[in-house]
Amino acid sequence: MSKIVTLGEIMLRLSPDGNDRFIQTDSFRIIPGGGEANVAVSLAGYGHDSCYVTKLPAHEIGQIALNALRRYGVKTDYIARGGDRIGLYYAETGASMRPSKVIYDRAHSAIAEAVPEDFDFDAIMEGASWFHWSGITPAISDKAAELTRLACEAAKRHGVTVSVDLNFRKKLWTSEKAISVMRPLMKYVDVCIGNEEDAELCLGFKPNADIAGGKTDAAGYEGIFRRMREEFGFKYVVSTLRESYSASINGWKALIFDGREFYQSKRYEINPIIDRVGGGDSFSAGLIHGMLKYNWDQASALEFAVAASALKHTINGDFNLVSEAEVLSLAGGNANGRVQR
Repeated sequence: MSKIVTLGEIMLRLSPDGNDRFIQTDSFRIIPGGGEANVAVSLAGYGHDSCYVTKLPAHEIGQIALNALRRYGVKTDYIARGGDRIGLYYAETGASMRPSKVIYDRAHSAIAEAVPEDFDFDAIMEGASWFHWSGITPAISDKAAELTRLACEAAKRHGVTVSVDLNFRKKLWTSEKAISVMRPLMKYVDVCIGNEEDAELCLGFKPNADIAGGKTDAAGYEGIFRRMREEFGFKYVVSTLRESYSASINGWKALIFDGREFYQSKRYEINPIIDRVGGGDSFSAGLIHGMLKYNWDQASALEFAVAASALKHTINGDFNLVSEAEVLSLAGGNANGRVQR
């Protein structure tokens, strides 16, 4: 399988049991996770040489995150150790009409204060097929944004395919700051992944579609996909399309454009959602694996990605702990949930 590199921040997620609220719990589960780390775990599960790049404190709390990655087969050779703290976030799982809620405690984390000398990006990208990052990483700090740029430059020097999940986070930065940082980074990107909000808030593109009104047909995206591809030279533009009926029920599908053909995936109704955190990351990982597995057949890759992400919504925690065979089974139409004996 391929060597795939991801760069970002792994945090510790602190969550009450089940659907308990923050103010009623007296204990929290520790769940390691974070955008690109979630991607790395999925890709390791599909059999790739999955390498994660970050910086973690050398103390035992940092070791919790490192051990979680190793447990699921992610290569940790390129992780720098140092700094004072690992980022935390608190996540309360919603239900029905009550949405989930996230509170960040991640300022001054080790990766937010990392410097270029912590990483040899040329060595990291040597022999890699793919490099994936998300808009969360440059949003963490100006230093992390600089690391992202250096990693992208090294990837291009080594002929590595680069993908981005735009992943706008309004609690980390403004749209104005995001656009000023993200647009210059797009020149390194081959595969751009996001949703309609991400494209608008990170890049300044708005689809001609009434998303809030539930109109998520492909027609509203054709113009924006063409303009994004023309402006930035993307090989593929990809969007997930979420229909959020409640915290427990979502519709889920996706759309991809290669400059010639638009392809829309089949739609899944996810009911009930167990945990939607990491849903977009599982999609990105599925798309990367699908592209490599199916020799850049965008339709096959997209169907794999959407099925993988639909399955993630049924799993507690940030990581998508499914096998390739399970994803292929769902993508092939086996969605009845019968016990496999």
